Amino acid sequence: MFDKRFITSAISRSAENGLDRRNFFTAAGVAGVGVGVAAIAGNTLAGPAAPAHADEVSDAAILNFALNLEYLEAEFYLRAVTGSGLPSSMTDGTATLGGVVGGKKVPFKSGAIKAIATEIAADEKAHVAFLRSALGSAKVSRPAIDLKTSFSAAATAAGLIKKGQTFDPFANEENFLLGAYLFEDVGVTAYKGAAPLITNATYLGAAAGILAVEAYHAGIIRERILNTGLYEQAQAISNARDSLDGKSNDDQGVVEKNVRNLVPTDKNGIAYGRTAPRVLNVVYLTPNAATKGGFYPAGVNGTISTSGAAGDPTS
Repeated sequence: MFDKRFITSAISRSAENGLDRRNFFTAAGVAGVGVGVAAIAGNTLAGPAAPAHADEVSDAAILNFALNLEYLEAEFYLRAVTGSGLPSSMTDGTATLGGVVGGKKVPFKSGAIKAIATEIAADEKAHVAFLRSALGSAKVSRPAIDLKTSFSAAATAAGLIKKGQTFDPFANEENFLLGAYLFEDVGVTAYKGAAPLITNATYLGAAAGILAVEAYHAGIIRERILNTGLYEQAQAISNARDSLDGKSNDDQGVVEKNVRNLVPTDKNGIAYGRTAPRVLNVVYLTPNAATKGGFYPAGVNGTISTSGAAGDPTS
């Protein structure tokens, strides 16, 4: 999904060493292309990385933030389809390695929904593998992930269940779709929110390729939510996300003003985004500044790890 110029710039601007840069090129399938890549990279492939500006988030930090989200999605979908998650060979790295609580094989009734889940699971596992290879020794390990109590807390906040009850997204395919809906829309807004960090138009176009995959996933899940008659529950989840991510009221259900709404956009037909702190508000299940909670009981790994403060529209 990344073109060569995007990859080279990301590595050149990161704070990682030469070995990590070579790992990135190898993972992206551009290793061994010789002088051409060296020229694009400004001959930095074997030398020190170009320093980032003081107010610039390093590319390694951004990629590791994305890796945390991909770990979560991969564990969710893999467990739903196969009953088990990522192999241990795909979970190690820097920072503390965490375990995964919850998750089991979903008793799918619909062959179509099972096929969708299987395809998305493969995509998310591939994303984890790619980012880990790209980051090399700079990759963060999988953080602790809660796929059990976190869903019950989210469902309670959305009003889908009463306090003290449980919501299991792996119990049936309807619950699975609602769990997937919670993740997929957040993933799209996360990648969209990262766009302002990319100043070069070419790099922005490459990043759009990543966003497109997440949008495909989200669109498919939204369509299934609507056609399964779960639009009221989806609206409740949308409202709950909106209550967590600041003062804006951008999140949209699959039905808006009694009209189907498979593609959530603004008045210009453009998808909206969330900053990293606001993404963390949703997955930490809190409207306040925090370093852990919800689906990440010990927080995410890496330097981008704090959710936005309540009442702060800029974070």
